Amino acid sequence: MDNSDPRSVTDAEWRAKLKPEQYHVLREAGTERAFTGAYDKHFAEGEYVCAGCGTVLFASDAKYNSGCGWPAFTRPAQDETVEERRDVSFGMIRTEVLCSACGGHLGHVFPDGPPEAGGMRYCINSAALDFAPEKDA
Repeated sequence: MDNSDPRSVTDAEWRAKLKPEQYHVLREAGTERAFTGAYDKHFAEGEYVCAGCGTVLFASDAKYNSGCGWPAFTRPAQDETVEERRDVSFGMIRTEVLCSACGGHLGHVFPDGPPEAGGMRYCINSAALDFAPEKDA
């Protein structure tokens, strides 16, 4: 699969590249069950990258334990690495968070995060992420 333009990847290529749960979350806007994801209680230093295309999405210094059952971050690594759009599915009004490089669904953002860190909670599915540990200098 050529990742030079992740938005041009076919559905068949996504299915071949991703594990079934990753495909469900990233390509079908699914959600993993709360408290089951690999990164919910993961607090190592490094970067959280898109499991679909490898784009750096969140840094470990923005991760915190919100108790919501999914990895929570106060901000993206760079504003331009994520896109936000209105989501009215399931009878709720929420703000969906997507990878700006490949368009993969990551989760949602809510205005109930730590006030001292800007007040936002990026509630992200572990299945949408891979982790790159910080390398020793």
